[in-house]
Amino acid sequence: MRPEMPSIRVSRRGKIAIGVLISLFVLLSVLGSLVRVYTDWLWFGEVHYRSVFSTILWTRIVLFVVVGLVLTSIIGANVFLAYRMRPPFRPISQEQENLERYRVALEPRKKLIFGALVAIIFIAAGMSAQGNWQTWQLWRNGQSFGVQDPQFHRDISFFAWDYPAYRLILSFAFNAVIFSLLLSLAVHYLFGAFRIATPGHKLTISARRHVTLLVFFFIALKACAYWLDRYGLVFSGRGKVTGASYTDVNASLPAKTILFWVAVLIALAVLASLWLKSAQIPIISFVVLLVLSIGINGIYPAVVQQITVKPNASDKEAPYISRNIQATRQAYDIVTNTDGGNVTYESYKVDTDPKTTALSSTDPTISNLRILDPNVVSSTFSRFQQLRNQYGFPDKLDIDRYTVENQTQDYVVGVRELDQSKLTGNQTNWINAHTFYTHGYGFVAAAASSDVTNTKQFTEGDIPPTGPLTMTTPQVYYGELLPNYSIVGASGTPREYDGADVKTTYTGSGGVSLSNVFNRLAFGIKYREANFLLNNAASAQGAKIMFNRDPRQRVKKVAPFLTVDGDPYPAVIGGRAQWIVDAYTTLANYPYSERQNLSDLTTDSLTAANRTAAQADSQVNYIRNSVKATVDAYTGKVTLYQWRDDPVLSTWMKVFPGVVQPKSSMPADVQAHVRYPQDLFEVQRKLLEQYHVDDPRQFYNVADKWTVPNDPYPINGTIGTAQPPYYALASAPANEGGGAQFQLTTPMKVNNSTNLAAYLTVDSDPGPNYGKMTVLRVPTSTVIQGPEQIANTFQTNTTISRDLTLLDSGGSNVIHGNLLTLPIGSSFLYVEPLYVQGSGGNGYPILQRVMVAYGDKIGYADTLAGALANLNHGPVGVTVLNGLSGGTTTSPTSPGPSASPPASSSAPSPAPSASASTGTAPLPVGQQQLVAQLNSALNRLQQAYRSGDLAAIGQAQADVQRLSAQYLKGQSKSPSSSTSPK
Repeated sequence: MRPEMPSIRVSRRGKIAIGVLISLFVLLSVLGSLVRVYTDWLWFGEVHYRSVFSTILWTRIVLFVVVGLVLTSIIGANVFLAYRMRPPFRPISQEQENLERYRVALEPRKKLIFGALVAIIFIAAGMSAQGNWQTWQLWRNGQSFGVQDPQFHRDISFFAWDYPAYRLILSFAFNAVIFSLLLSLAVHYLFGAFRIATPGHKLTISARRHVTLLVFFFIALKACAYWLDRYGLVFSGRGKVTGASYTDVNASLPAKTILFWVAVLIALAVLASLWLKSAQIPIISFVVLLVLSIGINGIYPAVVQQITVKPNASDKEAPYISRNIQATRQAYDIVTNTDGGNVTYESYKVDTDPKTTALSSTDPTISNLRILDPNVVSSTFSRFQQLRNQYGFPDKLDIDRYTVENQTQDYVVGVRELDQSKLTGNQTNWINAHTFYTHGYGFVAAAASSDVTNTKQFTEGDIPPTGPLTMTTPQVYYGELLPNYSIVGASGTPREYDGADVKTTYTGSGGVSLSNVFNRLAFGIKYREANFLLNNAASAQGAKIMFNRDPRQRVKKVAPFLTVDGDPYPAVIGGRAQWIVDAYTTLANYPYSERQNLSDLTTDSLTAANRTAAQADSQVNYIRNSVKATVDAYTGKVTLYQWRDDPVLSTWMKVFPGVVQPKSSMPADVQAHVRYPQDLFEVQRKLLEQYHVDDPRQFYNVADKWTVPNDPYPINGTIGTAQPPYYALASAPANEGGGAQFQLTTPMKVNNSTNLAAYLTVDSDPGPNYGKMTVLRVPTSTVIQGPEQIANTFQTNTTISRDLTLLDSGGSNVIHGNLLTLPIGSSFLYVEPLYVQGSGGNGYPILQRVMVAYGDKIGYADTLAGALANLNHGPVGVTVLNGLSGGTTTSPTSPGPSASPPASSSAPSPAPSASASTGTAPLPVGQQQLVAQLNSALNRLQQAYRSGDLAAIGQAQADVQRLSAQYLKGQSKSPSSSTSPK
């Protein structure tokens, strides 16, 4: 006699308590999601893009419900049928006796268990489906590319929209059949229709038919998968490159076709077993299909690859590498001009000993040489233009161009934002942090070719704003540093701190109304803050909350189908600051195009130091800068403009009609500040490392490969990070002597070498040549130094290294600015500013030296003009500090970066004395002795470096630091000898 199953009894009060606890848990879990959805709905209403919100929401809901119902119906029906097919009598056996206790326990609760199972399946299937809303919408609205793939001759749209959707449908169908089969077998086993250890038939007739039908559907779906796998070969990674390789086309493709027909025949055989009354056919079918799949689809292609392809890979793979080269160039928009694209290759004959007469002040490259590094001078901007403790600038400033007094120049620009991290004391309480300090104020610009660190002369700045850019609305409520939310616009006495020590009330259209208690309660829950219900500023008439204030975040939220550039930049347009944000359409399903990780493609020393936003770890093999967006810094208004024709964007514009405006709607003053985006250029230069090669055999052998130079001076000290590209206003590379062109530039080096291989530049001025890329090929017969070699040359020069050692001691630090590479004359000009920053809390970078290199000549001086003039005789007599290095200098007396250097001469000109060139009095006798001792210590340090004597190096460094500190202490006491800028 079987023992009675134990039961757990719960009192009525206990059941109520458990129900309340479960309900409370569910309510708290769901409440956060509901609040997020509601506040998002309010936010989309604020920016007038609620159609985006509703389209996405309804697409998700429909997919959740439809797919959830379909899969639940299929799986639930099979489980129900399996239960209904349970045999009325079961043979007596130990197996069935063991199962009986479970049947007795489950039978009274079968409806509850079935309901719970159905609910779990519905939620799991629905959640999985709704996350694929983009695939569904692209399939429904996909536009043609007008280009066919070279293998199947189908339009690219099939692979971009249809193929992913078919894959998704197939995966849901497989899940439905597999879970139906597994759960049905479990029910059949539990109720005795499927017997493992019981003698006799293992399956009842009804259970066998049920299982056979499910096996039939599984094999039929497998046949569909084999057929679809044929098209997936265009994304294969088997060969040297992405795309169908020789083995894929000649072995895998026939194999998958054969397996498709085999699967069809096996599926028919399984279906026929219903009438043949054989339970072995489904099992045999599984085994046959598995063996054939391993043999035909696994072993055979591997043998072909090893025996046929590997010994002759460069020849066998050549046609397929050619397909990859062509497709990759199309997908990444790096098609050569000879094929109708934007990339022009030119040979650039480099003279290793060029004449400095080419460095004329009338040349746009020379007259616009940038000596301000936007990655360095942020704290200098803060020192002179912060003006109030709560304001600040991003660590990385931006480069843009403006026309002032009929002269176009590039400027280092930044928005004076509210930086909540700078609030102190009672400024940090909730009222001050969120209702008083609510916004930034103003825009600051300095000519990139000027030494603002010493002159402190900003083109635009101050509070209230002064300058030629005529800001009429200087308040900045949306930016990169602003707090996560602020409450503005409350009626009554103004309470928002404005830049000019007054208070103001926000009157713009930005922000979500807090006029009703329901909204205030929702935001109180969202931010876990009771003051939304208690504070007068939040409940006052007209009060609004601003959130999602970062320009990138706003664009990404409005257009989730776009990939946003990592570096938004501000511009003064219409009297107020506007953020300009580049956005991309991307794919990972462009046939034969090389798949890459977007994060890897765009990683450089700036992203490594978090100066620009890093891209996500996502696979791409197609990218277009299809959209330019603006975000108004006062109202937060987001406007998307179609920048170029693109089938991917056309598809999304069909999904979200009216969201993206035509290019013709872009105002002229916005278009004037458009520039070529940095992330796109980094993607393209990374692909051009290899895809500048035309010959597939040369490509296979990795011959003539380029790489991006490492940043010689990475901001965070991480060695091996790529040098970022730089914006420059310079002569067009193919039109020297013409007008200035705003460009995005980068050098390229020979693979596994530091020699220069090529120079890439792209026209960033809006106009007919926008996006035209020029690649200057450096002849391989000549060794041309790249940025890393030039940086090493600078640092190992005797005079410069002495200066660096001195400037980097006595409580100050040397900061290397960006090393620019610019083609001019018949060579490349390298320009690097040197900054010095005090180690104290109030220290800021001050431009102290400029280093230049042209051919085999080095120039070094206090100013850019001096460094250019110094090219003719080298930095042998540059002043280190007053009286150092023998008390001589070669810096010219004419100021300004555009001074023309003298013509070349065979011998260096005699240098004037330090006192004559700097206008300072001679050093006191004690200081002169310190200078002599310091020069002696520097000489000993140089000798120690050359000999490699570590003990001598340590002793000499200690002497240099001690003497430097004494010298600087004496200088600080001598008003006539100070070299600090005034």
